[in-house]
Amino acid sequence: MISIIDIFLYILTALGFICLFRVIRGPSIPDRMVAIDIFGILVVGICALMVIKTGRQFIIDIGITWAILSFIGTITLAKYLSRKKLNE
Repeated sequence: MISIIDIFLYILTALGFICLFRVIRGPSIPDRMVAIDIFGILVVGICALMVIKTGRQFIIDIGITWAILSFIGTITLAKYLSRKKLNE
């Protein structure tokens, strides 16, 4: 029997593939970065659902790490697009 968590995992996985499609076909760099940012949010959601489903707590550490790296990437892109150096 398929549980509600499995359904949510399938939905988040499908949305992840849609985001990856936008990363590949994005018309500009900011569009691709937004898609990567949304993909990161989806990965954190998948990690949270996997913790609920399996009970293994280390998976949430992967999600937190992914969120931090996604945030750093977004900040780096914002600095790059504003044409400032990274140490300013």
